[in-house]
Amino acid sequence: MHLETLKLFRDVAESRSLSKAAEIHILSQSAVSQQLAHLESILRCPLVNRKKRPIEITKEGQLVHIAAKDIIARYEELQSELNAIKFAGAGRLNVAAIFSIGMHTLPEYLKKFMARYPDVHVHVEYLSAGKIYELILTGEVDIGLVAIPKRDKRLEVHDFENEPLVLVCSTKHPLAAESEVDISVVQFERFIGFDEEIPTRGWIDGIFKRYGLNIKPAMQFDNIETVKRAIELNAGVSILPQTAIEQEIAAGTLRAVTLSNEKFVRPTGVIVRKNKILTRPGKYFVNLLCKSE
Repeated sequence: MHLETLKLFRDVAESRSLSKAAEIHILSQSAVSQQLAHLESILRCPLVNRKKRPIEITKEGQLVHIAAKDIIARYEELQSELNAIKFAGAGRLNVAAIFSIGMHTLPEYLKKFMARYPDVHVHVEYLSAGKIYELILTGEVDIGLVAIPKRDKRLEVHDFENEPLVLVCSTKHPLAAESEVDISVVQFERFIGFDEEIPTRGWIDGIFKRYGLNIKPAMQFDNIETVKRAIELNAGVSILPQTAIEQEIAAGTLRAVTLSNEKFVRPTGVIVRKNKILTRPGKYFVNLLCKSE
């Protein structure tokens, strides 16, 4: 019985869907079905009732689900503890951030941290939000910084910074002459957005929904840097965190226009695995990010 099989069954049990579990694990539905059947053969009992829609977890399956969650959580905790021991003596802190936070917001905090702990090597990786959650849970990363942090009972989630959202356009765009605009103007423009799996996309779509706007991006990308390059070419407009475009504003390639309706923000957060054994510098860095220092 492999840990990955238990993770697969956990996700089947919680989603009540083979197809959703397949999507999570990037597998075909038939592969998920085969692994589930293999697990049932090992345990010699049925775990799901496939005739029901959505599928129904059997009594045996419910017991296995509880046990699987415990086993997975303990394994992830063990990995976290082993990594803490591995890097504690090396004076190393592993940090992962989504690109926009890592490039534009994190550096000032790193300067303050390094002034306090100059002998600690801070290794920073720029990763997707999904990868950050994964590495935090396995203990390979100590501290993560993400936008629109999701709540998970395995994680400690701390508020970081609320980033102001602004309408962004090329300096050649007609809207560049405006000091502020109503958010409804975006429905008359080519909108450049994020891919659907990016958390910020869902957040901005939620804002549009509140204002009764049905915006379908003319272009969409999986990272903020590509969005900015497209806007610089005057291919359209977008709504982005102001902190992420300060360099382009200073260089005169992008223009930030205030949205007049309300103070729109993108929440960001610091995530740490629960029961994570952090070194003293690690604890200081978390407190620094949370403005407790």
